[in-house]
Amino acid sequence: MGWMHDTLQFFARDPAWRRWHQDDLTFAMLYEGDEAFLMPLSHDEVVHGKGALLAKMPGDVWQRFANLRLLLAYQYTRPGKKLLFMGTELAPWEEWSHDQALLQPDDSGPLRQGFHGFVAALGRLYRERSPLWRHDHDGQGFEWIDHHDHESSVLSYLRKDGPWLTAVVLNLTPVPRDGYRVGLPRGGTWRLVLDSDAEAWGGSGYLGHERFVADGVPWHGRPCSIQVDLPPLAAVVLEPVGDA
Repeated sequence: MGWMHDTLQFFARDPAWRRWHQDDLTFAMLYEGDEAFLMPLSHDEVVHGKGALLAKMPGDVWQRFANLRLLLAYQYTRPGKKLLFMGTELAPWEEWSHDQALLQPDDSGPLRQGFHGFVAALGRLYRERSPLWRHDHDGQGFEWIDHHDHESSVLSYLRKDGPWLTAVVLNLTPVPRDGYRVGLPRGGTWRLVLDSDAEAWGGSGYLGHERFVADGVPWHGRPCSIQVDLPPLAAVVLEPVGDA
């Protein structure tokens, strides 16, 4: 529950202020390798006047959906088992009530349809890639790439299952970060396996590339690195070509 409160508090902030509150997201990593735990986005936070998750997000309508996609991508790619309260996948504006339906029949514009597709893709990504779940509770499955870039509000980390790797980069602001360099433990080609800003999900399609070659430039204490044009309010998930 502490993870949920800290995370929702962070995502409810205007992105202009997130640089001063990044520890809301990183603090949980201090204890997560010592216990098995479940991360809820639960019933408690979408009832009794607290508002739906989509309504908690800052910005205009497009940014609210982008923030919610980013929030779920962060939840699914970090350690810990996942729990969504019923209806989260529908992104309603109104908080949950047992007296009414989650959505009205005509409340299904392109942003919401894109969100539905994104949640399905996120579930497939999680199911098909063992680094995202194999070592959740023992500390072997997670490694920070960088959590110090408060100025840009970018976080990056690795999920690991033996030789299989998944790299995650989060841009927590609506400002694109062109040519952002990310350190990696392995050279060669890395491929995009999820972009929460893809046009299919209602995003801007800013990234525009699906493959990246890690050069020999050391970065973030690692022997190789890539440069990525980070989309606004987006999660970018990569893996080495040849990994399962």
